[in-house]
Amino acid sequence: MITSVKEILKKAKEGGYAVGAFNTVNLETTRAIVEAAQELRSPVIIQVTEKTMEYGGGRGIFHLIKNDAEFYAPEIPIGIHLDHGKSFEIIERCAEIGYGSVMYDGSRKKYEDNLAMTKKVVDFCHSRDIDVQGELGSVPYLGESGMEDVDWEEYMTDPAQAEDFVKKTGIDALAVAIGNAHGFFKERSVPDYARLEMISKVVDVPLVLHGASDWEHDRVKEVVSRGISCFNVDT
Repeated sequence: MITSVKEILKKAKEGGYAVGAFNTVNLETTRAIVEAAQELRSPVIIQVTEKTMEYGGGRGIFHLIKNDAEFYAPEIPIGIHLDHGKSFEIIERCAEIGYGSVMYDGSRKKYEDNLAMTKKVVDFCHSRDIDVQGELGSVPYLGESGMEDVDWEEYMTDPAQAEDFVKKTGIDALAVAIGNAHGFFKERSVPDYARLEMISKVVDVPLVLHGASDWEHDRVKEVVSRGISCFNVDT
């Protein structure tokens, strides 16, 4: 049952749980996600990256997900989402195809530029009934490097900025940086749980965590209990 991501995450935030958002690249991955959601009777978000859209033709991968979800899990809430859209053009493309939810990732930009561009995306998308996830702070792509030389303060989401960002952009969900990072690692950083709690207290939209696919269960439970409503899995 195709459902808006905003509605799925609203219920997760209210219920104090998190929904998994899994990236797909093909039919086999999509089918596995849909069948798992059906078996567990759990809502789920299925998402694609810009590269996957290019590989799958954009429209093709969208309809693959939609058809599989409607046929194999007709009673389970399933959202379709663009992960890490980095240009206004890709957002426009998703709107044309029929995506109901997109992420605009302006986290590498200066704060003012990220805010302005995210607001532009929100205005465009909300007029078309499309949900928008923004990102503040920056979830680094560190590959297989070690953690010893990383200045984590450079990447972390600032709670005061997060409050301002959400109010001024009107986003529906916020991806945060609390010591999470994309890729495989020799060791993991320690999540800043206190920072996450502060963000959760001042921000009224669901919070999303990227770059934590290989975290152990105890760590996942900790961040969910402190306000994460959407947990992304890709790597």
